[in-house]
Amino acid sequence: MATAPTQIRIDSDVKKQANDLFSHLGLDMSSAVNIFLHQCILRGGLPFSVEMPQFNQKTLDAMEEAKRISQNPNIEGYKTMDELRKALED
Repeated sequence: MATAPTQIRIDSDVKKQANDLFSHLGLDMSSAVNIFLHQCILRGGLPFSVEMPQFNQKTLDAMEEAKRISQNPNIEGYKTMDELRKALED
């Protein structure tokens, strides 16, 4: 099978996260892209649905709160379920 070099632009954070994921799966970026393209050809389109998530305001607010909490170094966290259980029981 002859190969053709292809160049694409990818957000650097997305590329790093994808490379990390693919590495855990035993793949490199080129292999993962080839799998994706083969699936597109086999299915006659994208191998997944592309849609805009429709979250209600309560969910969006909860997501924003979770983001704020995760980025705040002053908020206490728990490393184990036992630590969390103890904190809830106190």
